[in-house]
Amino acid sequence: MGTDVDIAIVGAGPYGLSAAAHLRAAGRSVRIFGEPLEFWRSQTPIGMWLRSPYHGSNLGDPRSDFTLQAYERETGPITRPIPVERFIDYGLWFQKRIVPDIDRQNVRWVTRTNGGFTVETDSGSITARRVVVAAGVGTFAHLPDELRGLSPELCSHTMSHHDLSHLAHKRVTIVGGGQSALETAALLYESDADVDVLIRAPFVRWLTEASWKHRSRVVSPVLYARPDVGPAFASHLVARPRLYTSMPMSTQLRLATRSVRPAGAGWLRPRLQQVPLRLSTTLVSADEAGDRVKVTLSDGSVDLVDHVVTATGYRVDLSKYRFLDPAVVDAIRCPDGYPRLTAGFETSVAGLHVIGAPAARRHGPLMRFVAGSDFAARAVTRGITGG
Repeated sequence: MGTDVDIAIVGAGPYGLSAAAHLRAAGRSVRIFGEPLEFWRSQTPIGMWLRSPYHGSNLGDPRSDFTLQAYERETGPITRPIPVERFIDYGLWFQKRIVPDIDRQNVRWVTRTNGGFTVETDSGSITARRVVVAAGVGTFAHLPDELRGLSPELCSHTMSHHDLSHLAHKRVTIVGGGQSALETAALLYESDADVDVLIRAPFVRWLTEASWKHRSRVVSPVLYARPDVGPAFASHLVARPRLYTSMPMSTQLRLATRSVRPAGAGWLRPRLQQVPLRLSTTLVSADEAGDRVKVTLSDGSVDLVDHVVTATGYRVDLSKYRFLDPAVVDAIRCPDGYPRLTAGFETSVAGLHVIGAPAARRHGPLMRFVAGSDFAARAVTRGITGG
């Protein structure tokens, strides 16, 4: 098969950019498609801070020349926690230096053709021997059944709000108990919205780096790996996906559950002192009432609100990647929605690789965080080059 490029990468977020950096360093012909950091630039709230720690927020390049520390030396100090605007600027800085020729076209279709793939864009098509899908989680946003009948003007997922100013001074109910729900609540409260949060659990789990376990230079490295994904000790297993995947599946599932359960960063807590966090409370029903929403809760209360924001996470389903030919999706083995992958992130469709959050079932919860981008890029490169 004559090809235009050896490897096409769909998606230019942290995972796509990191994969391009490693594959090009290995001498492969690579073309990467997409707007750089598009999800971060258009679907994360202005004013957000990263829950991930400083050392868990680097993109991956082969020699670690383009780390946050290198960016900080060049552009000036970064506060902790990291403001999302600085992380986006870091990602663009990385992209301009390591993948300057990014193709910003939208990928409309990917299908198999004569032992390879055809990638159709807005302006034409190319052929590639392999395709690496790094399209992120935006398309997997989960909306609870109780809210699906509401119009987008009355109900939305947190990923729909880059600018929360249109909800200022409104009555808003947020559904969820994790970082996204809690930080959205803080940002809305600070914009004078009347906001409350419905949390299914009987308590809020707070993650804090202020504890002695994190502060101690002796104890902290023993308990926590640098990406700081997962609880004490377990984070070392999560940070080493090859070790993680060598464990029994039952152990992997327990670790994954403990590592990604809903929690809020400790630095959010002071900002939520005046926000009602309604524990052990769920949404029973939600109905349109003119230009408002009538919500009925599990504690028997009924309220009228201007908007419901759901922070109920993402559910992986490759069929929601609309650019993938359904015949290709049907050929991918996807137990529980997650693709079955090799050590090199290759699916059951030869030559098609998937990285990022959809790889979490095979390679562990690290794949849900920026910190996993370097491992994924190195593993894909080894799988393709045999190195």
